[in-house]
Amino acid sequence: MKPLSELKIGDKGTITAFKNDELFIKLMEMGCVPGEMIKVEQIAPLGDPISISVAGYSLSLRLNEAAAIMIDNITNEKNTHS
Repeated sequence: MKPLSELKIGDKGTITAFKNDELFIKLMEMGCVPGEMIKVEQIAPLGDPISISVAGYSLSLRLNEAAAIMIDNITNEKNTHS
């Protein structure tokens, strides 16, 4: 399990928990709920913000928000053959 902020472009995983209670409600309202699949789509040149795909739509998050989302079952599209 690692924070979303440490994932690379193409990484996918499952949201398992939140580290920051202050952001919990905001993130839940944006579709970031435990059990939801998430994929890192883009990372800005300086690393902040990042663009993710979650619940069927794209979402941009600042690194401090992404650091509060814990991800498990991480894979990378480049390394999986479907």
